[in-house]
Amino acid sequence: MCFHVKQTSTAKAMEQSFDAEIASGLLFAPQAHINGFSFPQMPVITQQAPELIQPFEWGLIPSWAKNDDIKKMTLNAKIETLHEKPAFKEVVAQRCLIIANGFYEWQWLDHKGKNKIKYEIGLENEALFAFAGLYAHWVEPNSGTIKSTCTILTTAANELMANIHNSKKRMPVILHPKDEQLWLNQAPIADVAFPYQVPLVAKEITENYRLF
Repeated sequence: MCFHVKQTSTAKAMEQSFDAEIASGLLFAPQAHINGFSFPQMPVITQQAPELIQPFEWGLIPSWAKNDDIKKMTLNAKIETLHEKPAFKEVVAQRCLIIANGFYEWQWLDHKGKNKIKYEIGLENEALFAFAGLYAHWVEPNSGTIKSTCTILTTAANELMANIHNSKKRMPVILHPKDEQLWLNQAPIADVAFPYQVPLVAKEITENYRLF
């Protein structure tokens, strides 16, 4: 699972890292915490336009949806069931990279998750990376507006993430730089499923959460 990310790099750094141009210089201001449930615009590179970094709303809306309510359930796509879920099975070939330089997860300290410790996870030196993603274009029935949306793939947690995300034991699929173009060019989905590994680092955020 992955619902909270960060992207604190500059636009120039994103363009240099991914050899792509941001569609508008006004987009993608650095943000220390991006909440998926606010359905934000994320920096995305699609297979159709690998030379561009474009804004796609986080929360995939399939073309057949009558409204956008489904996006609350499609922030993530479980890699093991992509070909089974109606929201994803028609877009498994619509590949994208979703750019970030960190994500957040909470470790449960009790079986109900009332006490939690927040962790920030990413690469060494907070380097930019790409989540493996899928995208879709949806036409709003009343206005005819085309909305571009995306979802982050998740897989079984590795040892580090199983210890942190100890409630669900899931993690997002973070691509090796060498595999980013392979993903866009339709590499087999199994190639980035567990036990696909990227060397992640995690640091505890010095805030304890007690939920009532």
